[in-house]
Amino acid sequence: MIAMKNNRSYKWIVVGLLWVVALLNYMDRQMLSTMRPSMQTDIAALQSATRFGYLMAIFLWIYGLMSPVSGLVADKFNRKWLIVSSLFVWSGVTFAMGYATTFQQLYWLRAVMGISEALYIPAGLSLIADFHSSRTRSLAVGIHMTGLYMGSALGGFGATIAAQFSWHATFHTFGIIGMGYALVLILFLREANTRDDHAAVSQPPLLKGLSFLLTNISFWILLFYFAVPSLPGWGIKNWLPTLFSERLQIDMSAAGPLSTITIAASSFLGVIAGGLLSDKWAQTNIRGRIYTSAIGLSLTIPALLLLGLGHSLLYVMSAAMLFGVGFGMFDANNMPILCQFVPARYRATAYGLLNMSGVFAGAFITDLLGKSTDAGNLGKSFAMLAGVVLIALIIQLSFLRPAADEKV
Repeated sequence: MIAMKNNRSYKWIVVGLLWVVALLNYMDRQMLSTMRPSMQTDIAALQSATRFGYLMAIFLWIYGLMSPVSGLVADKFNRKWLIVSSLFVWSGVTFAMGYATTFQQLYWLRAVMGISEALYIPAGLSLIADFHSSRTRSLAVGIHMTGLYMGSALGGFGATIAAQFSWHATFHTFGIIGMGYALVLILFLREANTRDDHAAVSQPPLLKGLSFLLTNISFWILLFYFAVPSLPGWGIKNWLPTLFSERLQIDMSAAGPLSTITIAASSFLGVIAGGLLSDKWAQTNIRGRIYTSAIGLSLTIPALLLLGLGHSLLYVMSAAMLFGVGFGMFDANNMPILCQFVPARYRATAYGLLNMSGVFAGAFITDLLGKSTDAGNLGKSFAMLAGVVLIALIIQLSFLRPAADEKV
């Protein structure tokens, strides 16, 4: 195993191993967004879109609160075991959701899932960033992000599988798969050479990273820049299937896969293109990653307007594809841009804080869009999000000016 760890190709093996974890992370959380029609027969409270919004939002609020904690823990302790434990617990929660009989049980299980899933992203992305240099970092992060998109796409099949079998069996099956994959990680995943098991004694004090970050003006700009695009990002994740179903007048069992596959496929193109462009551009221009991210973010503005105002299959599908490409380019460069402003020893903590800001924005918009759905204004709310993205884009280009491609 040590030989494999030191092998130059192992940095890509790490990306592959964590790609599957990323897939399971998003698939397990997103399945619920399309399974409401199947579940509301047994759990009547889910017939209310507002209450369903509460169920989706509790995950995000807990996930957001835990993100800084998970970042601090990942900067201090062994990330391999943090990732393994996180995966095993949230997969167990997924399995348990198949036995839920009341709204309250689902509510608390989603809260526990928020805690366990929050432990993964800061640890996983900082591990990838440590294994990859500036020449491959955006591409590596981008490939990892395709796992998240694939997980969202497969989560869209939750309604289809539930219609074929049952929603109970759907949760049980994917919970077992995740717990089994945790054993694979125990065998093959390793910590980076810069952070092996015995290095914990040389790590900085637990709260020193927070002090460094919260007194850094550039980090506060990053925090805002990350949070604002998360509004449409989480809105798309949680409510696009509903928007497709309403606008195209199709059943959720068809709208779920159609919407999530469209976003996943286009986001896949976005993260790969954004990763390759960013890694190349950063070698000749210190702001190359920021410009690549800005190009991606600018594409989401007309996409949101089309999603909100379009009613035909052509308009809605085109808008979803444009949003996916743009958001993928943005997504692939968040951690690489963070590396330009934050040293390696604080990156998990920093990403945990970014994740918290983004997820809190997501919890807010998920709740708001649930109420908009009940009021018949879901499309209009999506269109209005284009304006807030434009503000984030202007701030990013005006104030983010790194001094190097990697902060030391």
